[in-house]
Amino acid sequence: MDSIKLKNIRVYAFHGCLVEESKIGSDYIVNLEVKADLSHASKSDSLHDTVDYVQLQTIVKDEMATRSKLLEHVARRIMTSVLQKIERVSEVKVSVAKVNPPIGGDVAEVSVSMKMKR
Repeated sequence: MDSIKLKNIRVYAFHGCLVEESKIGSDYIVNLEVKADLSHASKSDSLHDTVDYVQLQTIVKDEMATRSKLLEHVARRIMTSVLQKIERVSEVKVSVAKVNPPIGGDVAEVSVSMKMKR
């Protein structure tokens, strides 16, 4: 199975359990990988025959704009949306990282990674 990856999508969003996080927001980095059969697209050279990475980016941005308490919830929404909107995708992997999380220590980021199959 072939794959398309979007690496280090930067988004500013308002996820988290703390009230401050809902008001101040934070930087996030999302990595997305989808599995699909890309053999036809490799021959046809047509956008219609592949997974449009612009659409993938839009899904990530839209789901990141909806507030959640947990990164796991955001990741699941992204995966579900990809599978619902892009029939060609058979599997999706996503990691969502909060940069400089407010956890009382010197931590560059905290992230969750999840995978979902059709």
